[in-house]
Amino acid sequence: MRPAPRTTTPPAAPPTGGRKAILDRETFAKIRRIQIRTRTILESGIGGAYHAVFKGRGMEFAEVREYQPGDDVRTIDWNVTARMGSLHIKKFVEERDLTLLLAVDVSGSQSFGSNFILKRDYAVELAAVLAFSAVFNHDRVGAVLFSDRIEGYAPPGRGRDHALRIVRDLLAITPRGRGTDIAMGLGFAQRVMKRRGIVAVISDFQGEGFEKGIGVLRRRHDVIALHLTDPREREFPDVGLVALLDPETGERIVVDASRADIRPHLAARALTDAPATFKRTRVDALALSTAESYEKPLAAFFKARERRR
Repeated sequence: MRPAPRTTTPPAAPPTGGRKAILDRETFAKIRRIQIRTRTILESGIGGAYHAVFKGRGMEFAEVREYQPGDDVRTIDWNVTARMGSLHIKKFVEERDLTLLLAVDVSGSQSFGSNFILKRDYAVELAAVLAFSAVFNHDRVGAVLFSDRIEGYAPPGRGRDHALRIVRDLLAITPRGRGTDIAMGLGFAQRVMKRRGIVAVISDFQGEGFEKGIGVLRRRHDVIALHLTDPREREFPDVGLVALLDPETGERIVVDASRADIRPHLAARALTDAPATFKRTRVDALALSTAESYEKPLAAFFKARERRR
């Protein structure tokens, strides 16, 4: 159970990949704000960190050139050196051809937010940063939106306009389902990702039974889990009588939150065993709170992954 959010949900739109959504002025303004913020974050180094963490499929020969001080001696081409009479090296470029799939939870629990931002809006900004990081590195990016069903799917594509389409659909779509079926969303991702790629799962993981699905997905792809939380889910305030709404079932109850024996039970309902699941399946996970910006934690997460490689 969670208090009903104080902010409104974006207007209805058809599922991703369907007919073009009709956007209102507020949604256009959100898209513009996200564009500006994303550009600033990419310029701060996230785009380069993404490149360093998610490597391409190999190295492709580019050219032979004369050796310069500081070049790696292991790249010297001894055949060309013998013919030319001076040191020459082989230059290679990374053959990326990567695909990033964003698996974004749009279930009812994502519409919760306390004093800061709805988890759903936080997820959109996070997805936008990752999508534009992929575009910045000339990778393909796609998205699957899920609740207790597949709400929409944008097949992987390249370019800024394609990334903007994903952001637009995330902002404009109103889910048909309210529950959460993470295993179903992961299974869909497994089916549409034909070649090895990157799958970023953005969710509060308020669901069960997804351990097998995420484990299977990880065996073939580079999977990262971005676990969204809100402070009020863990520290329920002493506010007296309060009406609670479960956004996934629609159930409403009234509780006395001033009782010290009640508040821990309310907070415990939001806790999941997702961290333990990530550990058992060896999936890299990052916990993010709506109370703070994702920029620094995401950059630190990328750097930590790079050091381990």
